Amino acid sequence: MGAEAEEQPVLSVVRGTPDDVELAALTAVMSVIAARAGAGQPAHRPHWSRPRALLRTGISHGPGAWHASGLPG
Repeated sequence: MGAEAEEQPVLSVVRGTPDDVELAALTAVMSVIAARAGAGQPAHRPHWSRPRALLRTGISHGPGAWHASGLPG
């Protein structure tokens, strides 16, 4: 047998028939995710899942304060 091992594909289409543009978009997104994971950067977290979003800010005083107290900080 040859010295070169058979390489497995990184991505494979399981269902459907994507065109070249869709495959290129998927490849670009996956490469960005892989690069971030390799660089030690955390994946993007939506605002609502951040622990800081659960904390309330102080209630301000003055005109309109009653209305602003019910709005998200």
